[in-house]
Amino acid sequence: MAKEKTTFTCTECGGTSPRWLGKCPSCGAWNTLIEQVAEAGPGKNRLSTPQGYAGLANAQPVLPLAAIEAQDVARTPSGIDELDRVLGGGIVEGGVVLIGGDPGIGKSTLLLQAMDALQRAGLPTLYVTGEESGAQVALRSRRLGIEGSQVQLLAEIQLEKILATVDATQPAVVVIDSIQTTYSDQLTSAPGSVAQVRECAAHLTRMAKGTGIAVILVGHVTKEGALAGPRVLEHMVDTVLYFEGDTHSQFRLVRAIKNRFGAVNEIGVFAMTEKGLKGVSNPSAIFLSQHSEPVPGSCVMVTLEGTRPLLVEIQALVDSGGPSPRRLSVGLDKDRLAMLLAVLHRHAGVACMDQDVFVNAVGGVRISEPAADLAVMLSITSSLRGKALPRGFLAFGEVGLAGEVRPAPRGQERLKEAAKLGFSVAVVPKANAPKKPIEGLTIHAVERVEEAMDVVRGL
Repeated sequence: MAKEKTTFTCTECGGTSPRWLGKCPSCGAWNTLIEQVAEAGPGKNRLSTPQGYAGLANAQPVLPLAAIEAQDVARTPSGIDELDRVLGGGIVEGGVVLIGGDPGIGKSTLLLQAMDALQRAGLPTLYVTGEESGAQVALRSRRLGIEGSQVQLLAEIQLEKILATVDATQPAVVVIDSIQTTYSDQLTSAPGSVAQVRECAAHLTRMAKGTGIAVILVGHVTKEGALAGPRVLEHMVDTVLYFEGDTHSQFRLVRAIKNRFGAVNEIGVFAMTEKGLKGVSNPSAIFLSQHSEPVPGSCVMVTLEGTRPLLVEIQALVDSGGPSPRRLSVGLDKDRLAMLLAVLHRHAGVACMDQDVFVNAVGGVRISEPAADLAVMLSITSSLRGKALPRGFLAFGEVGLAGEVRPAPRGQERLKEAAKLGFSVAVVPKANAPKKPIEGLTIHAVERVEEAMDVVRGL
């Protein structure tokens, strides 16, 4: 029996190579080529006919942008406010959403709750499960307290049968759980391979755009946390959501990193309960520690996640280190921490060369914006001197290498959110100082790091 021909396919870009290479020749990624059975190619290229491209000339008319009618897309609320916030207001007709996250973090639970809410609102839904049996999904719905659910369920992994069922039932929303288990008969490779994931996602996307049915795909993630499969999968869909959070913690974050119909970097905050995932109406409360008295090394800042201002507590611990002091940060960039320590020494006279420095963002949130710089520096100084910042104190602002404090975007919204939650003292960049005073909030506007340190010493 002749040996099947194999090729090596890149899991990042889908490029192929006849032999294994450490580096993908197409995208340059390392250690991404995997072996799989080569697909049988078509017998003849249709474009190699004597007519050439003539047969495709009348495919679609060419129109100027001004002549194309455009209107705002209609959205259907999912019944879960935090999910709607991340989606940009609700589910869009014909939209394709890809949601990924670690195993057991709550993807299937959230989608089952959303499908039940949509079904009760009068929209026909179809839940396609390829990883569980129908009995397992039904058992989970009973455990979540979903009684008498009319969500249509299909336990199937073959793409052609799924498409036939969708055509017969005509649902408004379809969930595919998961895209890595789905396979097409047109390909000989196994489910989960680069070719299968790409082909199945392309067929489902084409079906969504042609029929107006919204499709939600569940995706596996790699050990690094990225979505498994070819990178082109994220380019095909309209919205990409990531589930974040520790499986040992009660709280989960759903973050949008791509959204053609709304803002990116929006987050939804959920609490995992016995009855499933519940939206958290005041997420700032979970990112703040409840101290009976102010403690050294703690400073509150206001960060922006999409359109939502969140209050997050930054904690720092400075301890005597050895000949090689450690710099460790959780939820913050460790390279930026090293830079801030250098600025703190050079411009504020606070030396930590022989000290271990540990910085943590409370609640498991990840802060990527530089507006946390000032709060990090003040918390480090507070821990080093053993002096707590006053109750109701907060700070935000980007710090440059020259020691200047730069403004943060949408500073007025940050300050109003802090005042609403009872904070009374704020150290902010001078450019973020409001023109009109905010009731109950004393604002100290600073231009340089040393000014911020002087303000804190006088409080």
